[in-house]
Amino acid sequence: MMMFLVLKERLKSFYGRYATLAGGMIRFVYSFTALWLMSVNLGFMGRLNSLPVMGLLAFICGFLPFGAIGAVLAAVLLAHIYAVSMETALIMAVFLVIVALLYYGLRPGDSYWLVLVPVAFLLKVPFAVPILAGLSAGLVSVVPVSCGVVVYYIILYVRQNAGVLTNDASVDITQKFVQIIQAILSNQTMTVMIAVCALGVLVVHLLRTLSIDYAWMAAIVSGTIVQLAAVFAGDYFFNVSMPAGELLLGAAAAVVLAGLYHFFVFAVDYSRTEYTQFEDDDYVYYVKAVPKVAVSKPDVRVQRINNPAGGRRVRER
Repeated sequence: MMMFLVLKERLKSFYGRYATLAGGMIRFVYSFTALWLMSVNLGFMGRLNSLPVMGLLAFICGFLPFGAIGAVLAAVLLAHIYAVSMETALIMAVFLVIVALLYYGLRPGDSYWLVLVPVAFLLKVPFAVPILAGLSAGLVSVVPVSCGVVVYYIILYVRQNAGVLTNDASVDITQKFVQIIQAILSNQTMTVMIAVCALGVLVVHLLRTLSIDYAWMAAIVSGTIVQLAAVFAGDYFFNVSMPAGELLLGAAAAVVLAGLYHFFVFAVDYSRTEYTQFEDDDYVYYVKAVPKVAVSKPDVRVQRINNPAGGRRVRER
């Protein structure tokens, strides 16, 4: 345990010293992962599938804020979809513009949730993002998380129906729009997963804000169980079939990721909890103080001691 605490302090020190470089690296990995997953799962725009192009775009995104990165990734996504179906690309563009105007115009700093949700679904860890959003953001994060679920299922629809969408030139354009919209809105799996993710964010956020010991761990476990229960309820009531093994593995991975986030962000020592009380002219305050777990980096020094017999090195801590 001590080794991990020391590693945590060293990472914090490194990030504090090289915040600009570390932030750029995080944005590069975030962008490249999203671009690579789009290339693997869609990849209909051939010129955007090469590693040099993806690397260049990710490198540029490393210097941009997350809101601008979201716009770049949205443009790449629309290009891939447009190569298959202009109508679907237009529907996706209208949806993204509405989300941008209604939500990201007010909270542009949360744009990464809209990208992380489809990334998590494509990596088979769909429960991870709702838990992390519930731990780190407010209830309003339900909006980008839910919209991210819609984006994922539109990507899935395009991938599964690429041949039909490409070869239906004889169908009237108005009928195409109606068919595509009906196919997306009638997707019961998408509806169930929106409800699952929204419940996950709600339960995790409410529990982690309680003044109880191990609130964050209780929130992580409860949020995972609630999401699994909601999936099985959707399977029972709406006949939505999902692989049980894949769901359980995804839930386990989500718990591990959330546990790592908890360790690096909110590691506290409940055994040293203190309670205090003070007051002013208007209020009496009852305060519960829980110290964070922190260790100092070991100071290792090597001292050379000259010895006529040959000389030795003595290591001191």
